[in-house]
Amino acid sequence: MTRVLLATRNAKKLTELRRIVAAESITGLEVVGLADLPPFPDAPETGATFEENALAKARDAVRETGLPVIADDSGIAVDALNGMPGVLSARWSGRHGADDANLELVLAQLNDVPEERRGAAFVCAIAYSFPDGDEGTLRAEWRGSVIRERRGTGGFGYDPIFVPEGETRTSAELSAEEKDAVSHRGQALRLLVPHLKALAQQA
Repeated sequence: MTRVLLATRNAKKLTELRRIVAAESITGLEVVGLADLPPFPDAPETGATFEENALAKARDAVRETGLPVIADDSGIAVDALNGMPGVLSARWSGRHGADDANLELVLAQLNDVPEERRGAAFVCAIAYSFPDGDEGTLRAEWRGSVIRERRGTGGFGYDPIFVPEGETRTSAELSAEEKDAVSHRGQALRLLVPHLKALAQQA
């Protein structure tokens, strides 16, 4: 059994990857998160792009743990805010991971923006970095629009205010399986599957 580290303390992201590994019938891999390992200092997220941040996290974690590592950096890019919050999505309100405050700030900033200009995309960059030096990044986007009031209790982050294209429900109103099938992270994780299968075959 090969252990692969998803470099996150977000239990919901960990659950997403485990679901996709199971759905793709990948055997021989045990997906663990940072909470399952001895702590080490987090590298600051100073990259200008999602890819830079994800790869920096992955390289840092493989250096600290010696395990094959997957890391993601994701966020929402709002058209009317010139692509922001972007890489600053998790700390848009000034505190990292303050989901409610981040969401409310985006809603306030879009208060006077008409419906036709409320387009947005969830973006996910996933990086993989393995002890043998194999590494790379993968990117996926999920287009939609930002509504005026939150709806739904599923998901996390900006999910309650994001309605995907072709949907009337918010991301937070989709089931976990529905979201995995179409979301930015679900798409990016499926792009990662060939690399995970190759890793599993080395076990």
